[in-house]
Amino acid sequence: MKHDELGAAYCSVARTWAVLGERWTMMILRECFRGERRYDHFRDKLGLGSNVLNDRLRVLVEEGVLDRVPYQERPVRHEYRLTPKGADLYPVLVALMNWGDRYAVDVPPVRLVHRGCGHPAEPRLTCAHCAEPVAWRDMTAEVEPDAW
Repeated sequence: MKHDELGAAYCSVARTWAVLGERWTMMILRECFRGERRYDHFRDKLGLGSNVLNDRLRVLVEEGVLDRVPYQERPVRHEYRLTPKGADLYPVLVALMNWGDRYAVDVPPVRLVHRGCGHPAEPRLTCAHCAEPVAWRDMTAEVEPDAW
């Protein structure tokens, strides 16, 4: 399957990857979760060319992950704000960060700390019914007839 065919696949992972799998997309979202909203910051912080940044922001807005909101009238300037759909990606980004902390760096460059108690937080997968922690070996996939 080619990357441009992923969005049409009847597979949640493929469709998600069609939106998020382009180079730099998760880095833009990382900056959004750090509180950044402005085009200039994304460009300067990530060192992206305008063509790439414009394309990634356009897709994220079209997919409802970010809202494009004017913040200045003359000249007209916009900022990019996470939507509820975009905010739901926070656990995904944290899971990627934790994986990178374990396998891609010697010393984790950032530590996420819970404001409430001051201790580190980490993502955990739990059963929606009993709240028991689960691993991939504890799961079974119930596949819809038209999937894959």
